[in-house]
Amino acid sequence: MAATGVRLDLDGRPIKPMTICMIGAGGFIGSHLCEKVLFETPHKILALDVYNDKIKHLLEPETQTWADRIQFHRINIKHDSRLEGLIKMADLTINLAAICTPADYNTRPLDTIYSNFIDALPVVKYCSENNKRLIHFSTCEVYGKTIGSFLPKDSPLRQDPSYYVLNENTSPCIFGSIEKQRWSYACAKQLIERLIYAEGAENGLEFTIVRPFNWIGPRMDFIPGIDGPSEGVPRVLACFSNNLLRRQPLKLVDGGQSQRTFVYIKDAIEAVLLMIENSARANGHIFNVGNPHNEVTVQQLAEMMTEVYSKVSGEPPLESPTIDVSSKEFYGEGYDDSDKRIPDMTIINRQLGWNPKTSLWDLLESTLTYQHRTYAEAVKQAISKPVAS
Repeated sequence: MAATGVRLDLDGRPIKPMTICMIGAGGFIGSHLCEKVLFETPHKILALDVYNDKIKHLLEPETQTWADRIQFHRINIKHDSRLEGLIKMADLTINLAAICTPADYNTRPLDTIYSNFIDALPVVKYCSENNKRLIHFSTCEVYGKTIGSFLPKDSPLRQDPSYYVLNENTSPCIFGSIEKQRWSYACAKQLIERLIYAEGAENGLEFTIVRPFNWIGPRMDFIPGIDGPSEGVPRVLACFSNNLLRRQPLKLVDGGQSQRTFVYIKDAIEAVLLMIENSARANGHIFNVGNPHNEVTVQQLAEMMTEVYSKVSGEPPLESPTIDVSSKEFYGEGYDDSDKRIPDMTIINRQLGWNPKTSLWDLLESTLTYQHRTYAEAVKQAISKPVAS
């Protein structure tokens, strides 16, 4: 399955096979990245995670035509002495490990800060001390709120892109007050970015920082009570999918007026492979990876998902497909939100020539087809089970 023949980078140089230490390989992004690397390149993967459910299909002996190219290590990077040795064995470390669900920022702010800052420190340290390249996954949350959100509601400046399009090198990072614990994630991610940048400046660490803007697609998050905790609240796509599968109205937090851009996981993974294989163009850069053309309010997303799900499932939409809930009711005390998040794509386009391809409608159709095929039967059975009184 792996690519054969000499593969060239963007500057026409042969790409040497490498060993990649992928931390968080068993998650949504990691599983797609593992597939991409195994199917299309000769590189080897040291896959580190606590769970491997999403990459089981890559580890089963009968399907493993790449048996010698992926090794799974069940590791919690919080307290495992094997971490440095595995980073030393690799040419490149990719750190995907994070608590990254908005419901957790509020209810588990300490875990969120520790997971995204403290637990990432040894990874950065080992890469720096052993002269290993690092690709670190951050988040578009580091931008916080836009300058435009502080303008009066009727200000014409709100339409000026310079007040809401987010650029890696020039946009400020603006967070809510300390009592708004929702920003615990963004602050932890921003601080680890600053630390990585400082390691690069002072100690010569070769790094690339990725800021994903809502990557969505198959295997994202969990469906509560089916392949995840029954009490948990996943991110918006899985949250809406869960309600569609259960034929329940989609909950719009504060009317669903926040605006987001969404990019298809398959498009985004192509960008990451370009970073992996073009170190000369990627080192020292922070890259937005998103699709500015796929911008909608959360309310519009709910309407689109309702329509697309009806198409792929053959079920009519509910008479009242959405209901409004307050953020306090949905997330608890201390929630705050950003208004708009549109990535400036200048840097990634200039350095790596990357542009996203998939429209929002197409990526929702692909994802909801997967959700329906994978979960509809299990949800039906869960709903029909009698509840113990």
